Amino acid sequence: MEISGQDEAWMRHALRLAQRAESLGEVPVGAVLVKDNRCLAEGWNSPIASHDATAHAEINALREAGKRIANYRLVDTCLYVTLEPCVMCMGAIVHARVKRLVFGAYDPKRGAVYSALNLADVEFLNHKVNWQGGVLEADCSEMLKDFFRSRR
Repeated sequence: MEISGQDEAWMRHALRLAQRAESLGEVPVGAVLVKDNRCLAEGWNSPIASHDATAHAEINALREAGKRIANYRLVDTCLYVTLEPCVMCMGAIVHARVKRLVFGAYDPKRGAVYSALNLADVEFLNHKVNWQGGVLEADCSEMLKDFFRSRR
């Protein structure tokens, strides 16, 4: 599938949010929730600073959006995230009724969209999320690799 200029621009925005997480000592993952080509909410990883294991970039963006529109259902939105979501985040994305998910780097060990699990297509979930992976994959992957290399 071809990557649109709009998808690339929003992923670059998510990469800037990932840099914010990294500057705070967090794993560099960023997320931006978009509706009608406008930023509805942003998030970046913050479990260390917030002492909250659920404070992943996606969850933080979904929480902000829900508060902003006073509704947990975020219909007709697109979530851009620099790393393939984990099981927890994928569950939240489904329950929030996000229409489309676009991510950068695949996560072979914990990715719950396609890599380790394929939750985007299971029959038991009551909402299907359209998804596309690999948008600015090299940039997203390199940021994570650099981060973990510097920690060793």
